[in-house]
Amino acid sequence: MMKQVICSTVFPLLCILLLFLSVEAQTCSPSGKIKGKTPPPGQCNQENDSDCCKDGKWYTTYKCSPPVSSQTKATLTLNSFERDGDGGAPSECDNQYHSDDDPVVALSTGWYNNGKRAKVVDECDSTMGCDSDHDYQPPCPNNIVDASKAVWKALGVPENDWGGMDIYWSDTD
Repeated sequence: MMKQVICSTVFPLLCILLLFLSVEAQTCSPSGKIKGKTPPPGQCNQENDSDCCKDGKWYTTYKCSPPVSSQTKATLTLNSFERDGDGGAPSECDNQYHSDDDPVVALSTGWYNNGKRAKVVDECDSTMGCDSDHDYQPPCPNNIVDASKAVWKALGVPENDWGGMDIYWSDTD
C-alpha cells in the first residue's frame, strides 16, 4: 500500500519508467525439463552437426520465446527438412517434408505461434525432444530460427560458416 501511495503521489514519472523497464525486462522463463535417453542405434541423424540426447541428462523446455520486436535476437541454425534428414518428423504446418533447396524455416515453439507466421513451415520444438518424432535430439532453445540450406545460400553465408550464427529478425507484413 505504501509503495502505491508513493508511486501515485510522489514519483509518478519514475514509477512509469520502472514499470516500462520491468515490462521490457520480462523474458521467457523455462517451463520444465525432460530427461534424455540414449537413442536406439542409428536413430539420431547428425547430418548438420545436430546434438543427440544423452541418457540421464536433463534438458530445459520452453512454451514461450522472447518477445518479437523490430530487431529480435536469435540463433540461425542449419536444418534439413527432407525425409531422413536431421529435422525428424514432417513439418508441423503441412505434415510434409521439404527439399533443402526450398527456402524454409522452423521457429522455436513460442515464435512458431501455432503456425500463424507466414512462410514458416515448421516448429523447432522447445517443449519436447529425445524421441523419434524429434530425431532423438534435445528440445530447441527458445530463440532458434532453424533454416534450410537454401536460406543460408540466399543469405550469402559461405558454406564453411553454415551451422550456427547470431542474427536479428522481425515480422513483416
